[in-house]
Amino acid sequence: MDNEVAAGNSTSTLGNLALGLTLLAFGLGGTGAIDNVAAADAAGLATWVGGVALFLVGLLALRAGSTGEGTAYTALGAFWFTWGTAVGGGASADAVGLFMLLWALLALTLTMAASGSGLFGQGVYGLLFVGLLLLGIGALADNGGLGKAGGWVAALAGLLAWYGATAAVAGWPTALRRSAGTSAPAAG
Repeated sequence: MDNEVAAGNSTSTLGNLALGLTLLAFGLGGTGAIDNVAAADAAGLATWVGGVALFLVGLLALRAGSTGEGTAYTALGAFWFTWGTAVGGGASADAVGLFMLLWALLALTLTMAASGSGLFGQGVYGLLFVGLLLLGIGALADNGGLGKAGGWVAALAGLLAWYGATAAVAGWPTALRRSAGTSAPAAG
């Protein structure tokens, strides 16, 4: 996603902001790095910002003719709303693991579909895929270390999405570009 595209697309900016904040809260909660904060504590944010706001942004993108963004944001909104409203519902670890793995497939689809948006667009969804995959496997295998690793990867995806939204509003770069007259370092 270039600056020109991101700056002119308010649904992309709002979608990245909602996704970024939700992923940061969910991911950091899953790491255990902050005392007395767990991923489940992000349920309210996940329901309303990640769920409802992303879903509405997706509908607006679909209405504007952006099938890729519309599909991504409505599907991710459904994911976050489902997760946020189900937290504390007493689901087994295996059910949680399966849920994460199934939604990891969505993130993989979004990663593949974002191939035209460059490394930035693919990076957010790719990291989301890896995070959900680790969380799902960790839950199924009852491996807290994999769950924490998944939390860190999800937090990194959230940070990248948040940066994309902030960069669009602030006019910061979202793509690495070479300056005229400079050359890339020689491969060793």
